Amino acid sequence: MKTPTTPVPDKAAASHPDLTPEERAALAPLLQKLSDKRRLPTIKLSKKDGATQASLDHPNEPFGRLLLMNAVGTADLHFFNGLLAQAINVGTQGATNTDSHGANFVLSVVKSIAPKDEIEAMLATQMAAVHMASMTFARRLAHVDNIPQQESASNAFNKLTRTFAVQMEALKRYRTGGEQKVTVQHVTVNDGGQAIVGPITAPTGGGGGG
Repeated sequence: MKTPTTPVPDKAAASHPDLTPEERAALAPLLQKLSDKRRLPTIKLSKKDGATQASLDHPNEPFGRLLLMNAVGTADLHFFNGLLAQAINVGTQGATNTDSHGANFVLSVVKSIAPKDEIEAMLATQMAAVHMASMTFARRLAHVDNIPQQESASNAFNKLTRTFAVQMEALKRYRTGGEQKVTVQHVTVNDGGQAIVGPITAPTGGGGGG
């Protein structure tokens, strides 16, 4: 299925006379982000001799490749080429499919996570793949014809969404080095000098403490 293409406004749109000051203020940072992302190339698929070939849609492809390598957190060309091939395989269906929307979606997920190294880039790619699979089973769940189909799609969807949540936590732990942060909400010092740290719940009822 072809994905509709939405025209991307340029910075001049922020000064359009029909916009309110509030709309201009809200639009300005979005247009800046769009301008920054335009510098990064996208995947372009074409068919040659019955096979699908991939290239980067950038006026200077070697330079565009370097920009994209930096965006996905690697300086290793072999790793980058492998990751790009995996993004294409996950995002397309069929060996001769030249619809690049899915592949570019996977790549956009990886770029938005802004991986700092190859481990984060791989995890980001897996997260994109799990999300796409989740949406596939969500669609199937919405069009089931019988109970077995419903249970199958529901089980797969639940497993995938739980996996995505685990991946999110894994990414957070990796980025923080596995450190645990403790927030002190209340500190109360009794007359005897003993400090009670953490949330405190007053006892119910009229009984006194021993």
